[in-house]
Amino acid sequence: MWDLLLDPLSYSFMQRSLLVAVIVGVICSVVGSYLMVQRLSLLGDAISHSLLPGLAIAFWLGINIYVGAFVAGVLSTVLIAWIHRRSPIKEDAAMGIVLSSFFALGITLITLIQKENKIDLNHFLFGNILSVTPGEVRDTALIAVLVLACVVLLYKELLFYSFDPLGAQAAGLPVNLLNLGLMLLIALTVVASMKAVGVVLVLALLITPGATAYLLVPRFHQVMGLGALLGVVSSISGMYLSYYFNLPSGPAIVLVASVLFFLALLFSPSQGIFTRPRTGTEGESGLWREIKALWSGLKSR
Repeated sequence: MWDLLLDPLSYSFMQRSLLVAVIVGVICSVVGSYLMVQRLSLLGDAISHSLLPGLAIAFWLGINIYVGAFVAGVLSTVLIAWIHRRSPIKEDAAMGIVLSSFFALGITLITLIQKENKIDLNHFLFGNILSVTPGEVRDTALIAVLVLACVVLLYKELLFYSFDPLGAQAAGLPVNLLNLGLMLLIALTVVASMKAVGVVLVLALLITPGATAYLLVPRFHQVMGLGALLGVVSSISGMYLSYYFNLPSGPAIVLVASVLFFLALLFSPSQGIFTRPRTGTEGESGLWREIKALWSGLKSR
């Protein structure tokens, strides 16, 4: 058992990859908890896909790709807000428009750059955590420190705003600044995660650990803490599966997180389909009652 655990750590690239995986697992789960509470999961997807043009342009100009990705992420959030406020288009539709347009632009730019430079930039889409450099580990750690520091300092304000935006505004909180700050935190988190799981899969790491924790614990700070722990477990387990079974690392991490979610969905002590506390007919499980209700609905038709 110890050999199985320690053997991957004998390689420096695995040490760097595991460190980045742990960092990403923590910050994605913490920031993603706010997205889940506000029912803005699509926003994380929109921001993650909008990074592609910034990545491509930064690579073409020879500057730090993290800078290009962050600028593109901020631009996408501003554009979403502008469309929503200046037109009758709903926010979810604005997210879909920005997501698809930025993603299409990014794919086009990456294709053109690959033709000119004969290089493969597809790892931006699906991640390539095994190739992280010491500099990228440093950048990811710095982003994580900044994100977590902001969450700690603004925890009460962001919590109030997330659960009751109108109440926060009535209480005199700068809701517009809080909203902008939260968008910036999401953009930074996605930028930090793109090397690990890629822009396509980052939404799963943002939402799934927090959603799993939501099924297991009742309070928001507990959701954040347990979600961070689950994110770390998913990241480390995915990396070991990737190492021993020759699997792509990003999808392996997401698959572990998804398995944990479905286990919680089925067997959570308070919310599980099979283990939900009995109400109504004594002796009937939650799943059996749902099956009976579905059957009754079909017969009534």
